[in-house]
Parts: sequence; structure tokens; C-alpha cells
Amino acid sequence: MSRRKGRSVAVQILYQLEMNSQDIEQALPLFWEHHAHSDEIRQFAERIARGVCQKRVEIDAIIVATAQNWSLERIAPIDRNILRVAIYEVLHCDDIPAKVTLNEAIELGKKFGCDKSGAFINGVLDSVVAGAAGLEK
Repeated sequence: MSRRKGRSVAVQILYQLEMNSQDIEQALPLFWEHHAHSDEIRQFAERIARGVCQKRVEIDAIIVATAQNWSLERIAPIDRNILRVAIYEVLHCDDIPAKVTLNEAIELGKKFGCDKSGAFINGVLDSVVAGAAGLEK
């Protein structure tokens, strides 16, 4: 299974939720109606997207605390959702190494964001991972 593809799909789902002011239960059937993916990709993407939705307040607070001089609204929506996916994985998916999550998020930023997205995402996530590692000690 391609977790990379699953992450990409999760970001797309979250972006759709944000742009259309929908909740996840409304958005998923519509999303799958227009995007065909394997069951494995669907399950992984839904696991991540649902998790982000459940922990969004916590995740957004971490983004605001970590992205110095950036309000949540100032961060591009695609970058914001890539960060949400990555932070959810770092904090709540023990089966996914943080280093993998960081690399995947940076690649998603380069693919979907602007020229500076990869570097911005890297900077924020480096701080989040360092903070999470400190909590585990």
C-alpha cells in the first residue's frame, strides 16, 4: 500500500472539508464518489483524516505555538492541512516513524504548496518533533 498516496488523499479530504465548511461524515461519501482509490488507501486516508478532525483543536494550537509569527489563518490552507496530517501522525500514530512523517510532509508541501512550503513545513515540524521527543523522556 502506498501510505504516501494515503497521506495525499487525507490532505485533499481535509482541504475539501475546510473549503466547503463540511464535517467529515458529509464530505467522505462525496469525496469517494469522485475519487477512486484502493480500499487500503481509503482506509489509511480516512484513519488520518478522521484523527485530524478529532484532534484538530489540539493540533491547531500546536501549529500556532510552533509557527512563530504566523497565525493559523495566515498559513496557506494546503500547508495548514499538510501540517495537521503530519502533527497527527507524530503524536498519535506510533506505527509511523516521525522521520518518515517529516519527509512525506515536506514532499507533499513541495508537490501541492508554493516554492517555500517545503521549507516552512520542515521548520514547523522539526520543532514539533523536538517537542514531542522531549515529552517522551
